[in-house]
Amino acid sequence: RGSAGASSACAAGMEDLLSRSVPPLPPYETKEKAPPPAELRSAEFVQYYRALAAGPPRAELLTRLARDFGVDHGRVAEFSAKVLQAREQQRELGALLQAEDRLRYYLNPQYRGLFQHLGRLEGGLRFLVELRGDLVEGLATKAVDGPHVKEMNGVLKNMLSEWFSTGFLNLERVTWQSPCEVLQKISDSEAVHPVRNWVDMKRRVGSYRRCYFFSHCAIPGEPLIVLHVALTSDISSSIQAIVKEAPPVETEDADKITTAIFYSISLTQQGLQGVELGTYLIKRVVKELQKELPQIKAFSTLSPIPGFTKWLVGLLSPQTKELGRNELFTESEWQEISEITGDSTAETLKKLLNNNEWVRSEKLVQVLHAPFMRLCAWYLYGEKHRGYALNPVANFHLQNGSVMWRINWMADTSPRGIAASCGMMVNYRYFLDDTATNSAAYLGTKQIKASEQVLSLVSQFQQNSKL
Repeated sequence: RGSAGASSACAAGMEDLLSRSVPPLPPYETKEKAPPPAELRSAEFVQYYRALAAGPPRAELLTRLARDFGVDHGRVAEFSAKVLQAREQQRELGALLQAEDRLRYYLNPQYRGLFQHLGRLEGGLRFLVELRGDLVEGLATKAVDGPHVKEMNGVLKNMLSEWFSTGFLNLERVTWQSPCEVLQKISDSEAVHPVRNWVDMKRRVGSYRRCYFFSHCAIPGEPLIVLHVALTSDISSSIQAIVKEAPPVETEDADKITTAIFYSISLTQQGLQGVELGTYLIKRVVKELQKELPQIKAFSTLSPIPGFTKWLVGLLSPQTKELGRNELFTESEWQEISEITGDSTAETLKKLLNNNEWVRSEKLVQVLHAPFMRLCAWYLYGEKHRGYALNPVANFHLQNGSVMWRINWMADTSPRGIAASCGMMVNYRYFLDDTATNSAAYLGTKQIKASEQVLSLVSQFQQNSKL
C-alpha cells in the first residue's frame, strides 16, 4: 500500500511540475507579446529531471511530457479547415497566407516552448543534449515508446540541429599539451579502436597524427565529435600499422607525408545522434590539413565494416542451409572448407565465425580469402536499406561524396575487428573535386561510386554466389 501511495504522490508531483514548467501556447494574436515564463520555472524543471533516477522515472516524465504537452489537435483541425476554406473561396493571397501562418503556429507542440526556454538557460543546451541522450537510449531499449515520444525526439533533434549548426562550432586540435580532461574524454569516447593506455593516447596525438574535435560556443572545451587522422605516404590497408604499440616518432618529415587517413570518427554525445556533425568535421579538417600541409594529395578513410560478420552468419543459418552452402561458395571452395572443418554442413563454419576461432587456422584463412572478399563487396555495394547502402558507415561516407575505393583483407586483426567484419576494412576515398557531384548522385539516384577493385569483386560475387 505504502509504495502505491508514494508512486501516486510522485505522479501527482510530476503532473504539477509539468503544468508549471511547460509554458502554454499563447493565443496567436499575442504570440509576439507573450512574456517568457520565469527562468526559475525552467531551472526547476532541470533540477527535478536531474534528481530523477535514470531509467523508468525519467522515462515516465518524458512520456508524460510528449503525450500531454504536444500539439493541440483540435486547433490544428480547426485551422486546417480555415486554410481549405480560404482556398475554396479564392480569397486574396494575404488571407490564405495568414490562415496558413496560423495553422503553422498551432502545429507547434507545447513542449517546444519548454525546450526553447531551456536552450536559453545557462548550461541549458548541455542539459538538452543529455535529455535527448536519454530519449535516444529509451527509444532504442523500448523504455519509452509510441508515436508521441518519437515525435518529440524528432522535434528536439531538429532544434539541436539548428543550435549545433556550423556557425556555432569551433574546430580544436588535440595535442599532448591539451588539458588532461580533454585527453581523458577523447580517450573514453573512442568508439572504433579503443585506446589502451596513455602511451597509446600520446601516440595518437603525436607526430604523423592529428586529432580534431568540434566544440560548441555554449559548451566550450567539451568535445562533441572527434576525428583521428594518420599522415602517411600511401593509402593504408591495415589499422595495425596506425594504432600499434610503437614509440612516438620524435619529429615529422613533411616530405614523407602525401596522404591523410581518417581512421576514426566518434560522436561523444549520444544526444547529438542524427545531428549532422561528422560531414562538417571532415570538410573542416580537410581545409585545415590543406593549409598546414599543402603537399597532401590523397584523402581517404580506413573504415570498419560493422555488421558484416553478423550478416554472413545470418546467410549460413539453418533456414538458409540449402542456399548458404551452395550459393555463397563455389563447389571447390566448399569442398576445401568442409575438408578443413570436417563438416559438410555450414554449422561448424558458423560456430568458427561466431567465436573468432577460424583465424587460428592458416589454411582456413587462405581458403576464405577470395569468397569473403567478394561477399564483403556485395554486402557494402549491393545490400540496401531504402535504396541506400545498408552499412551505416558506408552510407555516411557515400553521402559525403566519397568513392568506395578498396576492400582490405586482414586489415583489423584485433578480436573486435575479426568479430565485426572478419578482419576486413574498407577505404572510402575523397576526391575533393568530385565529392559534391558524387554526393548529389548518391542522394538523388542512389548510385554508389566505386573503384575497379570493388566492382570487380561485386561481379565475381554475381558469378559465384547467388543470393
